[in-house]
Amino acid sequence: MGAMSNVDVIVLGTGAAGMAAALAAHEAGAKVALVERFDRIGGTSAISGGVIWVADNPRMRAAGMPDSREEALAYFRSLDHGDLVDETLEAFVDKGPEALAFLESIDALKVAVLPGYPDYYLDRPGAKPEGSRALDHDLFDLPELGDWAAKIYAIEEPKPLMLRETPLGGATSTPPLEVLGQRMAARQCGFGQAMVARLLKACLARGIEPILGVETKRLVKDGTRITGIEGTRDGQPFALSAARGVIVSTGGFEWDTELRQTFLRGPVTAPASPPTARGEGLGLAMAAGAKLGNMTSAWWAPTLVTPDAPWASGEQRAQIILIERTVPHSIMVNRSGKRFCNEAANYSALGGVFHQFDPANYDYLNLPAYLIFDAQYAERYPLGLRMPGQLIPDWVMRADTLEALAGQIGIDAAALTETVARFNVHADEGHDPDFGRGTSAYDHFYGDRSREGAAVTLGAIREAPFYAVEISSGLLGTNGGPRTDGSARILGHDGQPIPGLLGAGNAIACPTGGVYAGAGGTLGPAITFGYIAGRSAAAANT
Repeated sequence: MGAMSNVDVIVLGTGAAGMAAALAAHEAGAKVALVERFDRIGGTSAISGGVIWVADNPRMRAAGMPDSREEALAYFRSLDHGDLVDETLEAFVDKGPEALAFLESIDALKVAVLPGYPDYYLDRPGAKPEGSRALDHDLFDLPELGDWAAKIYAIEEPKPLMLRETPLGGATSTPPLEVLGQRMAARQCGFGQAMVARLLKACLARGIEPILGVETKRLVKDGTRITGIEGTRDGQPFALSAARGVIVSTGGFEWDTELRQTFLRGPVTAPASPPTARGEGLGLAMAAGAKLGNMTSAWWAPTLVTPDAPWASGEQRAQIILIERTVPHSIMVNRSGKRFCNEAANYSALGGVFHQFDPANYDYLNLPAYLIFDAQYAERYPLGLRMPGQLIPDWVMRADTLEALAGQIGIDAAALTETVARFNVHADEGHDPDFGRGTSAYDHFYGDRSREGAAVTLGAIREAPFYAVEISSGLLGTNGGPRTDGSARILGHDGQPIPGLLGAGNAIACPTGGVYAGAGGTLGPAITFGYIAGRSAAAANT
């Protein structure tokens, strides 16, 4: 390491939280080392949609869209189940706009309002049905990064469009193939790729080069103060000291089976995040005596395993299911062949239905679950990586009758046919008395916008062949970890800050508890607390 062995601030992790922290610390006058466990940059942030949720953000203000601290706090508190802490929640709401303005001012972000994307709980005070708190990224030209572009996680999978140009972002169609081809030739990207690339470019412009392949084994202490890290890099001993602080922003713990089993409140069968979130930051913080919070919680989401497209490192890969369960001609059923939820509800809230426990048979009632759809759906709508009109993958079950399909799945044929018949009657009538699908603005957002009213999401299942694919209990990441104060300082068991130790992102107890406010509900707090952590660390007494 040579001259770099002594710095002011060490940041562990190169996701959005980590790079925001590094930039905030640097601009506040600190010498920063940005350290990454893997050989790629960005982790979960890089494969995400990249949406950032921040109330009363600068883009809203510029567009004259009204919002306030009071509305945002009322919205969160109406959703509280005891996991919100006033100090950290208020820090997020108060500092979020400032964090975004800072990152935009140094060209580390370039964002725009995601038009019409509603908050997730529209019946609550302070919710914004017309959206505007969710922000999307402008395209980024990867050649601007030179050789570093190849170091971004999963950058080989091109995303040559912005989220707001896709059905995921509310568009009715995507740009023409010719335009996408031109963007691919120019190596332009959107989504989380654009976010990570822009943050990385801003870091590199300031001489903050990520140090890759560092496995941090322990935090170094001088008395009660954290003063550095020790570990290995490429099999060799590695040490780095920090005069002012170490910021833990290493992501969640969902890929560590033991941690998952120990802490999470229900089964997780298929995370949607990349296999980089292994709880290493949690282990470091626990060893330093950190107080923990939110440990039973996660950013839940129904997922679809794509067996023909694993991660490059070989692990099972899953996609979050948004459009697939919302569009017409589809339902989700459980092992009893019965519907069990409003399929079009927001993904974070839907996580709870997979954790419903049946005391009679001592098992989870809605696992496994199956998405059932018909030929009309297959012709018109996507399924995971498969686009409309393409062949349905051979790992999807299919049959000419619902009875035969039930046989393939191993569920009761009479129950499935009865469920579909009941749903079809209601779909034809344009309402869902069982679960209210199609009644909220959010239900419509991912539906078929070419249709009117509840038909955006309700459509009968009656044209053979019929299809079934298993839906898993998944998550976008965990959101529990060490508790922090409003300055992003990690607290010890006594509730006092551990000197020199800070945190941000999915590695800490999320400032919004388990509340996923709207699209970007993970990245908003992550970037804000990254910014807060960087500023706090830089200001720490040496």
